[in-house]
Order: sequence, then C-alpha cells, then structure tokens
Amino acid sequence: MDETFIIAYEERLRTAMLSSDVELLDELIADDLIFVNHLGQVLSKEMDIEAHRSGNLKMTGIDILDQRIRLLDRVAVTITRVNLSGIFGTPFEGEFWYTRVWQNRTGTWQIVSGHCCSVT
Repeated sequence: MDETFIIAYEERLRTAMLSSDVELLDELIADDLIFVNHLGQVLSKEMDIEAHRSGNLKMTGIDILDQRIRLLDRVAVTITRVNLSGIFGTPFEGEFWYTRVWQNRTGTWQIVSGHCCSVT
C-alpha cells in the first residue's frame, strides 16, 4: 500500500459525497463510524448517510486545497483541507479540515473515524 491507494479512496469518497451516492458511501464508511462534525456533534454512519439519502444535504463543491497522509499498520490517517459548498437547509460555503482514519477490514478500506473543523 502507498499513498496513491489512499488518495484513490479519498477521491471515491469525494465523488460519492458530491453525487449523494448512498451505496458507495455505505461501502466506504464503517458501520461503527464515529464522526465529529464542525459543530461538535457526534454522528453515526446512518446519520451521515441519511442526510444524503433524504436530500437534506447536497454538496455542490468539494475542492481539495491540501492533503496529507500518514500510513500506519493496516490504518491510514488523512488530513484534508477543502473548500466546501452546498446546501444543508440553507446554502453554505467555507474552508474546512477533515481528519479521517481509514482501516483495512478484511481486504476493504473503510472510514472508522473522522473529524471536521472550520478554518478561521
């Protein structure tokens, strides 16, 4: 495994978020996900996917500004700075940092933990 492998998974995630592809999101996100959003709320996989499924969240732009990757034994940690735009009740746009922990589980890589914060 090298960084390009994880970059490809990150790109699959970005594409799934932009298109609200809940099947691909389900594949990429572990059932026991723990995600803390920019408001400090702890979200589960189902809560994350439901926002896409229901149409409440519509991402219109996810532009990667910076990305760093740390490869560990069966785990990869990514931190990614993005310019994010979309609609979640009302339109939003801003810069955010995402930290994700990807784990190789029986031959497939999934996000097991994540955190988001806004760039001030």
